[in-house]
Amino acid sequence: SIYEVVLVGNPVMRDLFFGLDVYPLGQMPYRSVTEHEFREGQRPGTHLAKRGKQSLLPIHPDGRVYALPLVGSHVGSDTAACLLATGLAREERTVAMMDIGTNTELVIGNRHKLHAASCPAGPAFEGGQIQCGMPALEGAIGRVQLEPEQRLGVIGVGPPSGLCGSGLIDLLGELLRTGRINSCGRLTDGSDRFWLDAENDVYLTEEDISQLAQAKAANVAGLHLLHQNYGIDFSDLDVFYLAGGFARHIDLDHARRIGLIPDLPDERIVQVGNAALEGATLALLSVSAREEIDQLVRRIEHVELETFPEFFHCFTDGAQFVPFQNRITEAII
Repeated sequence: SIYEVVLVGNPVMRDLFFGLDVYPLGQMPYRSVTEHEFREGQRPGTHLAKRGKQSLLPIHPDGRVYALPLVGSHVGSDTAACLLATGLAREERTVAMMDIGTNTELVIGNRHKLHAASCPAGPAFEGGQIQCGMPALEGAIGRVQLEPEQRLGVIGVGPPSGLCGSGLIDLLGELLRTGRINSCGRLTDGSDRFWLDAENDVYLTEEDISQLAQAKAANVAGLHLLHQNYGIDFSDLDVFYLAGGFARHIDLDHARRIGLIPDLPDERIVQVGNAALEGATLALLSVSAREEIDQLVRRIEHVELETFPEFFHCFTDGAQFVPFQNRITEAII
């Protein structure tokens, strides 16, 4: 029988599993019930736990289901797990982490000071709201080269069915590199879509590119404002962790070319992939790791990006497909 389960996820997912009211997460100041209660001194932390018999999981009735604490607002227990996995909070160096997803989480700092924020990027880079977008399953195009000859890397052995996150980043980078789109994301030949595989009906439309540009813009705005609030430029970073389900498969050259990540050298970028899962595993196997993260989240400063008057400027500037190291920071300053 299973006696221990550890859960991590965004605040809405976590609280729904535990049967909590998620309405407060959709209203200012966007805090979980557990965060409200913790701030009012009604509970010792924002972690959650229940017995197996109180859950619908196939575990021992006296087993325990434990959810890691929240960082704050929409920065959830998955980010707490990422911090466990990367050891970011024990670093002397200045480190940033970007966990790419529908709600991208950002953390910057070291053992002395930590800031965190979330960006409502939407599902575009996970294939959502993209006409030929799909998860990284059989048939998904995950690698794209257009010139000197077209090459597609397809998951599995069958024909291509659509584009997953890494394939979308590759395709945008290649379209930009070969002059097929401009920095505003418009196709330079005047058409409304680029056919990648006409035989299998796989293409990217200008509306798709617009969705990807908006998702990128949210992430870029978050990165710039968080760094500005922390008081450093991207060039000051010693390490940049790129996390998320498909982060390990992102081509760094293309990600830098379209302006999705800072223009840092490869040796300063670490693709950690699904760090939340690794952190959850550490917490499952170690009670001391749970205690460590429960104390850690209390000293992280949650930065509310929506309160910055510069957000809209950063967002519109970040929607352009250009490298962005220090570009917006300098424009703001």
